Amino acid sequence: QVQLAESGGGLVQAGASLRLSCEASGRSARDYFMAWFRQVPGKELEFVAGTLWSPRYTDSVKGRFTISRDHAKHTVYLQMTSLKPEDTAVYYCAAKGGTYSAASVLYEYWGQGTQVTVRP
Repeated sequence: QVQLAESGGGLVQAGASLRLSCEASGRSARDYFMAWFRQVPGKELEFVAGTLWSPRYTDSVKGRFTISRDHAKHTVYLQMTSLKPEDTAVYYCAAKGGTYSAASVLYEYWGQGTQVTVRP
């Protein structure tokens, strides 16, 4: 079992920055591919970024978001810069065994989500 705890969401103006954190606990958390997804009401979960040892990003956040991982602290960070109103969503941390996938159904463990709201 892996438990995930997110923090760092909030309400900001367009152009601002936020950093999300996801602390993983449980057996072998270090071996899991960790990712951030986001969801707006009425839409499906969207892969944002993920990493085990190297990062992956969806096109809409490339150059603005940076995912990093502190393996010693079992924590994954999502540094978000130049935020846009369309980044508004609930952001979820997720973990899966194996390698990269953007398919949310393949992720075994999920955090509770943290709201990010970007005002124009």
